[in-house]
Order: sequence, then structure tokens, then C-alpha cells
Amino acid sequence: MQRIPILDGWRALSILLVLAGHLLPLGPHGWGLNGAVAASGMALFFTLSGFLITQFLLHRPEVVPFLLRRLFRIVPLGWGAMIVLALASRAGAESLGANLLFVANLPPTALLPGGEHLWSLCVEVQFYVGIALLVALGGRRALWLLPVLCVAVTLTRVVQQAPISIFTWQRVDEILAGATLALLHARAPRWTASLPRVLPLLLLPLLLASGHESTGALMYLRPYLAAATVGSSIYAAPAWLRAAFGSAPARYVAEVSYAVYVFHAMFAASWLGSGDTLARYVKRPLLFAATFAAAHVSTGRFERPMIELGKLIERRWLAARCRLQAPLSPRS
Repeated sequence: MQRIPILDGWRALSILLVLAGHLLPLGPHGWGLNGAVAASGMALFFTLSGFLITQFLLHRPEVVPFLLRRLFRIVPLGWGAMIVLALASRAGAESLGANLLFVANLPPTALLPGGEHLWSLCVEVQFYVGIALLVALGGRRALWLLPVLCVAVTLTRVVQQAPISIFTWQRVDEILAGATLALLHARAPRWTASLPRVLPLLLLPLLLASGHESTGALMYLRPYLAAATVGSSIYAAPAWLRAAFGSAPARYVAEVSYAVYVFHAMFAASWLGSGDTLARYVKRPLLFAATFAAAHVSTGRFERPMIELGKLIERRWLAARCRLQAPLSPRS
């Protein structure tokens, strides 16, 4: 697959928006800007996930290699965080089990204290399992069901009056919209060459607005605005935006973004996030520093080796399959 540098910038922006929404004072509390910014960041995060996963399966519609790569990317750090949180909160076996199985976001929710944000990992892993089953049953062509599922999920949200939710059937359209973008990108439609370069910059404020409860029906379009913002930038973006989003700092933030996401709320639930309003914000620089330091170490010393282990197991599985499929050589 061809690497698309500008996506690093969107991943970096997505985690920075989530951090800002969760940890910074974005105007008076009554304005509700924090929730809107965090929701927009998550929409970008999910869109990128759906895009990259579907792009991978379009090129390599093999279920076992796909699951090995994704699970070794997500599960080790996710499980580590959940076990630490369960020990800290003295959670019961049932609650821990729901988290380790990535179903804790489903009702009745069983998210751990300090790990409430890990609902998104549940949505991700459930999507991995779902798309793996889809490809196992129907091959590459089955991926074209994803746009239909995306619209179906959005219509479900409208009927159930759920503009924003952590339940998978009311949130997975943000991933499915990214998947739909990957399918469109694979066809490389000609009209993308005529898109105005300012389009991503015009769509981004609409995406941010779609995360705010005051915008009403616009909230239901958040998945599509996120996909349109990212997608339009692939084909048409100002030179300065491409340079910034493809820069070394953007690539670094994108690389550590998963660990930053996991750690930031855990640390916010510790002493680093305790105290009254003034005390919490005085400690914010330390919280940010601790989050990025932990993410840096985790990415290099833990997650990367886990990813390589997953690739090693994948190679051995492929080699074993090749040996089983190879015709027997005649006796000499």
C-alpha cells in the first residue's frame, strides 16, 4: 500500500483535539466546547482507523494476518492498562472480564474507574472482529457492504435519537465512514482532481461544530464530515498543510498517539488530576509531560516489540500454510 503522509498529521491532530477536550479549559463551561472538540478528535481517530483497516484488507483480504497485526497493535497495551486500573480500583472479576473481552462499552457498561475512555478500544476491537467475519465469508467484495452498514448505523442513531454514544451500534459509523472513504480512494475517481485546495479547511470547522450538542441534526453527520475532511485533504490541500501534516513532529505525535490516548485519562484519574480547579490546572503541564513520556517509552519499548512479535507469528503462520499447501515432491 502507498503511504499517505498527510494522514500522520490528521492522526496527530485527532489526539491533540482529544487531549484539549479532556484536559484544557476551552472557554466557559456552559459553552460546551470541550465535549465538541473531544468528539471531533475521536471522529477523526475512528475515520483514520476505518480507512487504514479497509485499505489493508482491499490489498490483502486475509483474515488471520489482519487479526494478528491489529490485535498485537491494540491488545497488549489495552490489557496492561485495564489490569492496572482493575487492581487500583479493586474491580471484580466480571468487570475485569468485560474489559479484557472489549465489551465493557455495551449496556450495562462496566468501564473501569480511570478507564472510561477505553470504550473506544471496545468499539475498535468489535469492528475488527466484524470486518474479519465479513471478509472471511465474502472475501474482498464483501467490503462493499460497509457503506450500506454505515448508513444503517447512522439511521439507527437518528431513530434512537443518539447524536453521540459509546454503544457500538450508535458509534461505529465513524469507523465505517473511514472504511467507505478507503473504498472510494481505491477507485480514485476523476472528480477528486478538481477539488479546491481550501476544502479541508472549510470542512474542519463543520466537523468541530458537529460535535456540539447545540447543532442538532448536524451531529448525525459527524462521521461523514470527518471522512470528507480527511478524504478531501488526500487530493486537495494547501502546500503548507501538507508540509505541516507530513512533518517529523506530526509523524512523532501520530506514532505515540495510541499510548497517549490510553495514558492521558489514567493519569488524569491519579494525583496528577486531583484537587480543586486551580490545583488541577497548575498540575496540567506535569500531566502532559508524564503522558508523553510514558507514551514515548511504551511505544518504543513495549508496543513496537509486540507489533514485531505479531508480524513474526504472522510470517510463521504464512510459512506453515505454504508448507501445507505445497504439493508433495515425488520420491527420488
